Amino acid sequence: MTLRAPRVDEREVQWSAIRAQGAGGQNVNKVSSAVHLRYDIPASSLPDDVKQRLLASSDSRITSAGVLVLKAQQHRTQEMNRADALARLQAIVDAVAAPPRVRRATKPTYGSQQRRLQGKSQRSEVKRLRGAVRD
Repeated sequence: MTLRAPRVDEREVQWSAIRAQGAGGQNVNKVSSAVHLRYDIPASSLPDDVKQRLLASSDSRITSAGVLVLKAQQHRTQEMNRADALARLQAIVDAVAAPPRVRRATKPTYGSQQRRLQGKSQRSEVKRLRGAVRD
């Protein structure tokens, strides 16, 4: 059984068109082809556990109010930038959709303990031999 990540509802996304930055000449200077995507996580229709993991993530694109802000300016057209931003938002949601696996504490194996102690004794011997020479 595989868990499917919840889909982001495009109606919950706020868009604003802005001018892109960087090289591109006349097209960049006069056309608002870049987009800002704003996604209000607490007000979204995502399941509560996914919302909590999103808000708990240390992503700098999430504001203190819980709004995820993405800027897309990779492509020449606004439509392609919108699609890119939406795909990136879905990828972020997909990344936190699966609950983290529970870590079970394990003990080091007998062999790994012996290798560790052997390495420590070899290092100790090297350091002991660097000392002053005595007759």
